[in-house]
Amino acid sequence: MQHAYGLDIPLTLEDACDPARMALIVYDMQVGVVNQIAARAEITSRVLDVLERARAAGVRVLFTRHMSLPNEVAGAFALRTALTWQRVSTVAEVRPALPRGSAAFELIPELQPRSSEAVLEKSACQRSSVPP
Repeated sequence: MQHAYGLDIPLTLEDACDPARMALIVYDMQVGVVNQIAARAEITSRVLDVLERARAAGVRVLFTRHMSLPNEVAGAFALRTALTWQRVSTVAEVRPALPRGSAAFELIPELQPRSSEAVLEKSACQRSSVPP
């Protein structure tokens, strides 16, 4: 590990993988999302395995939940996306898929966050991009 400008700069895999410097993000394992996955039992089993291992290693755990905003405040991009995903032709037919408080919004029952773990709600799909 090198130290410069008030930063710890990991140089080895061991430095980078220190549980005190890591977190596991369990991304959108919600009833309304997981139910759309053909291999949901296998995916759920794998996520639970990783979660148990992270907890045992003392890694911080964060969960995310996607939340559909009410149509009245969703915005043009969200409504246009919903038109496509829901295969409807008018905005009047769009229904929020994961509204707060619905069964679809909740994390699957197998995943119960501990009191020491955070559940972060988001209203936009997150994408990462890799530079060319």
